[in-house]
Amino acid sequence: MLSQLRPAIVSMVFFTALLGLAYPLAVTGVAQAAFPVQANGSIVADKAGKPIGSALIGQAFAGAGYLHGRPSAAGKGYDATASSGSNYGPLNEDYAARVKTDADSLRTDSKAAIPVDAVTTSGSGLDPHISPAYAERQVQRIADARGVTPAAVHAVITAATDRPTLGFLGQPRVNVLQANLALDARVPAAQPPAR
Repeated sequence: MLSQLRPAIVSMVFFTALLGLAYPLAVTGVAQAAFPVQANGSIVADKAGKPIGSALIGQAFAGAGYLHGRPSAAGKGYDATASSGSNYGPLNEDYAARVKTDADSLRTDSKAAIPVDAVTTSGSGLDPHISPAYAERQVQRIADARGVTPAAVHAVITAATDRPTLGFLGQPRVNVLQANLALDARVPAAQPPAR
């Protein structure tokens, strides 16, 4: 029995050291060397260098002068500790009521078509992106709140639109935090809009 126990213990110690220590340290080292910004959470900082968010995690913007992200089912909204979708099916009454309420409130802003990402949550509830169609639907509201022309806001949103990776992977998308920072930098309002 001792002859069988010794190889088992040696194997356990070896693989624990290899897969529990050496491999994670090697992967972390390569990530820090090759992709330091992404490996550290894609943190976005303000002009003073203070972290204000991550390009990978959505956050709520409610002010009229900012792009609004898609609805979040994570906790009380964009709560990274409660990341999840609602798991409601399309026939769920609560889900249908929430989508109808969101759509009705969006119809007060504009009569334009409502993109699906304006009323549906993502699987994680933390999606930092919206579709260009949803961003364009918000241009007039942002321009009115900032006291600028819609063309000025449209130009910022167009510049902030990410194209599909390699030209064919994924869809065009707008990162809400980065677009809002670009709006503050390029289209400042007379009075800073409320977040």
